[in-house]
Amino acid sequence: QVQLADTGGGLVQAGGSLRLSCAASGRTFSSYAMGWFRQAPGKDREFVAGITRRGGATDYADSVKGRFIISRDNAKATVYLLMNSLKSEDTAVYYCAAGGNGLGSLNRPDYWGQGTQVTVSS
Repeated sequence: QVQLADTGGGLVQAGGSLRLSCAASGRTFSSYAMGWFRQAPGKDREFVAGITRRGGATDYADSVKGRFIISRDNAKATVYLLMNSLKSEDTAVYYCAAGGNGLGSLNRPDYWGQGTQVTVSS
């Protein structure tokens, strides 16, 4: 069992930046691939970014490639999402999630954070 607490959302102007954090507690954080997902009003939840257990590989949705960076600090049991050049279409509730061994496990994460709202004003 692992508990996830995601924070760092807020209101930002288009073109600005935000960094989300997700702190984990419970089982060993380094046992999990970690990811960020988002859900905009009226839309399905979608994958944003993922990172392997030791941070050796990452994956991004096409819509955020080159703008967002996922990273993790296993000593702090925290995963981050740095979001640059934000656009109005990035407005959503962002959720961190924990999967299994590899990035493929994020197709069906085992654990979810409670979500943090990101609003980008144009």
